[in-house]
Amino acid sequence: MLELQNVCYEIVVNNKKKKILDDISFKVDDKQLVVLTGPNGSGKSTLSKIIMGILVPSSGKILYNGKDITRLSITERAKLGLSFAFQQPVTFKGLKVKDLIDIASKKKNSVINACDYLSRVGLCAREYIDRDLDSKLSGGELKRIELALILAKNGELNICDEPEAGIDLWSFDALIKLFKEEDKTFLVVSHQRRLIEIASKVILLSRGKIEAEGSYEDLKEKLSSQICDRLEEGNE
Repeated sequence: MLELQNVCYEIVVNNKKKKILDDISFKVDDKQLVVLTGPNGSGKSTLSKIIMGILVPSSGKILYNGKDITRLSITERAKLGLSFAFQQPVTFKGLKVKDLIDIASKKKNSVINACDYLSRVGLCAREYIDRDLDSKLSGGELKRIELALILAKNGELNICDEPEAGIDLWSFDALIKLFKEEDKTFLVVSHQRRLIEIASKVILLSRGKIEAEGSYEDLKEKLSSQICDRLEEGNE
């Protein structure tokens, strides 16, 4: 279980402190899908990076399975079972998709096993398994490959920053299926209605604070102006 206790995050702008996150407290239980949503600039991506250890909170505590991980490094958190999928995935020259799946899973996978991870995120596995992970891949392709790597890592808590970004409608169906069927814990940053509707819990951020928390049905009215009904066709 993940628990945040009174987490704050400040930056300095023109010699003045600016609070990005203010007194954030919530829990994510095991095998839940929790969606962080809210308007642009509300602090969603910043919060996800703080949980993974990419950023360090100004104050407050982060507990994972009862252990204080507030000051642990990214590597230490990864060893505890935390995984992270960036909003804009990075590329790696000289590495093929299969190579990264092996690295993520810490073992030499058969082609069949490696292809399974790709298929589960909506990619035609045979077409991608030997592709170079470079700038020739589209943003949507990179996004889905990164999700496949999360599956290969088999982490306990998987943090995904806008996993739907850049993917087409067909692939989004595969994404919904993944979050519904995988027996894992996901903390997802998203504006997409279909993801929010299937969430165990929705956390609505506004101006760096939690405005509301509950199920989609509980927050339906508050969320109506914040979320998108569908992906745009041809968004790849």
